[in-house]
Amino acid sequence: MEPGTAAMAEPPVFHTRGLTKTYDQGEIQVFALRGVDLDLYRGELVVMLGASGSGKSTLLNILGGLDVPTSGEVRYRDIDLSAAGDRELTRYRREHVGFVFQFYNLIPSLTARENVAAVTEIASDPMLPEEALELVGLKARIDHFPAQLSGGEQQRVAIARAIAKRPEVLLCDEPTGALDSATGVLVLEALEKANRETGTTTVIITHNASIAGMGDRVITLSDGNISGERRNDQRQDPRTLSW
Repeated sequence: MEPGTAAMAEPPVFHTRGLTKTYDQGEIQVFALRGVDLDLYRGELVVMLGASGSGKSTLLNILGGLDVPTSGEVRYRDIDLSAAGDRELTRYRREHVGFVFQFYNLIPSLTARENVAAVTEIASDPMLPEEALELVGLKARIDHFPAQLSGGEQQRVAIARAIAKRPEVLLCDEPTGALDSATGVLVLEALEKANRETGTTTVIITHNASIAGMGDRVITLSDGNISGERRNDQRQDPRTLSW
């Protein structure tokens, strides 16, 4: 049974209804989200597809507690994120969410092990940094500094850092956007393995439709709306992807 399938019978991890986000640009109001209804379930790997400006990053930032909606409801389990204040959102991010961004945001003066340890030292039930780095295939590079690592290796350190605190949710914003296809596949393998072995609900947002096959579900966004959704019968091995 694919990860996430059994959990579909449970209450969703994320529940959004009528989610909107608007920005004022002078006298013009720009709609980033236009009433999004979405449920995400424990342990599933979801690929969110959309062109630049489709609203996918805005949606990810709201799910991650980095932004708040203009209107509508967004809940993480029993936490109403749409009504949460800054302190509650900070606690939510620290305790429940791991982030992976397009650019790695590693600390240049710290080794791979030390970059991961910077997170595990403030987590309540972390993995050992060595365990997290082994999970993403970097056991042999553990004492290297970011400048001694390739772009793909740096991104895998960033994934290890995100999963080392054992988050219930892993949110990935264009994690292969700065990488070539062969390197990007290694990063996607690391994300798939982390999802499979830790049971973390994983969302990967991308403009790259080639990645869609590796998800349990594929959700397409367009102009601030969910324009399509499908469930893959079987997850595609990231090693078979190319773009």
